[in-house]
Amino acid sequence: MPQQHRTATGVLGGFLGFLGLSVAAGVLVTATITPALAVTGMATNSTINIFDGIPDYLGLDELAQKSSIYATDSAGTPQLLASFYQQNRIEVGWDQINQFVKDAAVSAEDPRFYEHGGVDLTGTIRAVAISATGRDLQGGSSITQQYVKNVLVQKAEAITDEAKMKAAYEEATKATPERKLKEMRMAIGLEKRYGKQDILRGYLNIAGFGGRTYGIEAAANYYFATSAANLTLEQAAALMAIVNNPETLRLDRPESETNGAANGYALTLERRNYVLDQMIKESKITQAQYDAAIVTAITPTINPASTGCQTAVNVSPGAGFFCDYVTRVFQNNPIFGATEDERWAAFNRGGYSVFTTLDLDLQAAAQNAVDEYIPKVSEQLDIGAVGVTVQPGTGRILAMAQNKDYSNDPDVLATGANFSAVNYNTDEEYGGSTGFQPGSTYKTFTLAEWLKEGHGLNEGVDGRKRSPWGTFKDSCADGGTVYAGSDWNPGNDEGGNGGQYTAAQSTKASINTGFIAMAKQLDLCGIRKTAEAMGVHRADGTPLVQTPATVLGTNEIAPLSMATAFASFAAGGITCDPIAIDRVVKPDGTEIPVPAANCRQGLETNVAATANVALQSTFSGGGTAVSSRIGDGIPLIGKTGTTDNNEATWMSGASTKAATVVGVFNASGHVNLRRTYFSGTQVAVLRHEIWPKIMAVANAKFGGDAFGEADPSLINGQSVQVPDVAGKTIEEAQKLLEDAGFGFANGGAGDSALPAGQAASTNPSGTVPKGSIVTVYTSNGLLATVPDVSGAATYDEAKAALQGAGFANVGQKCVVDPAATTPKVTGVDPPAGTAARKDGKVTVTVSKTSC
Repeated sequence: MPQQHRTATGVLGGFLGFLGLSVAAGVLVTATITPALAVTGMATNSTINIFDGIPDYLGLDELAQKSSIYATDSAGTPQLLASFYQQNRIEVGWDQINQFVKDAAVSAEDPRFYEHGGVDLTGTIRAVAISATGRDLQGGSSITQQYVKNVLVQKAEAITDEAKMKAAYEEATKATPERKLKEMRMAIGLEKRYGKQDILRGYLNIAGFGGRTYGIEAAANYYFATSAANLTLEQAAALMAIVNNPETLRLDRPESETNGAANGYALTLERRNYVLDQMIKESKITQAQYDAAIVTAITPTINPASTGCQTAVNVSPGAGFFCDYVTRVFQNNPIFGATEDERWAAFNRGGYSVFTTLDLDLQAAAQNAVDEYIPKVSEQLDIGAVGVTVQPGTGRILAMAQNKDYSNDPDVLATGANFSAVNYNTDEEYGGSTGFQPGSTYKTFTLAEWLKEGHGLNEGVDGRKRSPWGTFKDSCADGGTVYAGSDWNPGNDEGGNGGQYTAAQSTKASINTGFIAMAKQLDLCGIRKTAEAMGVHRADGTPLVQTPATVLGTNEIAPLSMATAFASFAAGGITCDPIAIDRVVKPDGTEIPVPAANCRQGLETNVAATANVALQSTFSGGGTAVSSRIGDGIPLIGKTGTTDNNEATWMSGASTKAATVVGVFNASGHVNLRRTYFSGTQVAVLRHEIWPKIMAVANAKFGGDAFGEADPSLINGQSVQVPDVAGKTIEEAQKLLEDAGFGFANGGAGDSALPAGQAASTNPSGTVPKGSIVTVYTSNGLLATVPDVSGAATYDEAKAALQGAGFANVGQKCVVDPAATTPKVTGVDPPAGTAARKDGKVTVTVSKTSC
């Protein structure tokens, strides 16, 4: 730019500015040196009144500090996962700051600090004189003034609106007489309220030391790997040198040609030696101390302050994703502020200590189990795997594992597919994932709705495969019903055409057609609402869809949501929102409100307890969860899930103390996991390797109780009378039973007096659970009632009567009766009136005087 020359008008303006500042300086002299005037008549003068009072935000607290996230180890001790900051600062008290630091600050920046009332008039007049020459207003600021300026800058940087932030920053830093006068006024007001010690401590905690390092404690940590209390003289002088021009004099750029390691940090060294010169001039150090320090080279030991969740892995494997989830809670939850920008700024500046729910023992078990069986990257497919555990009755997230290395740094993400910023365990809003279909795991909500509607575990349904399935009730849909579609013909994993199944059987063996038949008797909207009441929602934030197909688990849901639901079953129907934060403590020791678990009765207690009977059976012989059995005696509930084409596989379950969901799936793409193998093992079954390893640790640490007592009325459920089918053809009997909702089984022919081929009897009969399988037995026509032949005069007459009734094989038995004058028929075996097979022998008893 061309050199600028001052005009006569400019010189005159500068001179007038000088005069104006001189008048102001006179006022400052009056207000500073003669504070007694404040109680005289001059107190009514507006010029004097401008120094009364200061804004509250100039107080000596609430500095921007780094926030830290902690997890708990096995000893109950908090362990640091990660820190976050816009300004790396650790505020310390007066006694935590070395005297060398205090003396260096005062000697170099404001030698008359303890003498003036907030403004150093000598320095100010010098600055006025410099301004009068046309150069920028500079220098002459007391420590108190510098503190004021730093507060105004901090206040500006805390504004989340970028335009307003820039305007406020410009207002706080512009080199104008007006800004300088305002700064002076505030400095004088500040000294009226606080003592010198407080102001100097505030200054040392707020001062910038280059980059994002602020405050003497963080500067000591960063540049010399020590604390403010333990700085040496030469270190203290070097740090106070940096304050003079933080970006130029910072010591973390060793490659710098002007101020790097090669030239001994020449610029900082020059300023440091100036600080030492001032300290001996002000008699703050001895000659011996000065002589030793002045020849000591500057040798920084840079100790970078870690920031961000990528550091969490240093404490617990895989914990970066949980850490990231915690930060999303701060960004998303209005309890922390009105807008996302405000919430995030408060977190990064608030100096919060965030104590989380993560259990480091269980986290390690979960991550180790995932890592043992699932690679981070596979050439066969885009493999994803998770393990997440929630505490029943509290909603506390105890573990959150994933088969990826966490990073949100684009440069790191570009280095390999093993890195990811997407948290597969959570909703899109809390980790970027849109969820996965849970498959048959979702059937648990149909089971719960079945029981809520008064049906029983022993009630049966016609689970035969069919097409079309016709209409289903859906009170949320227009018209109240929805058609399944003529081409919708789901089958069962084990093949076959299905049959008559009880709700308990359908749950244990995860029978698709059985659950679809159950849903036919329910309201699809009711199933959806039951799922929602238990904490389930779509991961993309849209409402759950309710169609016949959703009964089999086609909604995309986050594993954390499914863990919440299983925790609800385990807690007797108590549903709690998942929470990751136990408490947040501010630097002053006070706590701020955190998101609540909002625990409520999501499912009736008796319904949950009865559903758990069926969910426990999945671990017994023939159950789909039998491969996840642990064998430690802790009662468990569980449900497996497999999606169409085996693209996602799940194992979900719980004890009364821990609910764990494990998923192995295509993170993207459509590869069949039953046709894919890792180290010779089918990928689809690896869920049964991971889940028990996690739960074994949970059981050993937390134990587990028996689940609640089932409701007897929900075991059998609704009972109905078996229709009387006697005398019907077998086809007529089958239709009569099926129309009444019973299952039909042909028991074959049996002894009956009815004509051969007609339905003769059923098993069971009478009043039985609705939907029971009823076996029909047809008549073989071989039974007949034995006639009473005791009145026959002779055996031949009796024989004729029996043969007339259908009995071909008739014999006689002689009984001696001395009183009998003539042979007499006295009985028959089998007895008269009873039913007997026609092809059996019937014996007539004849009494005679002798045989």
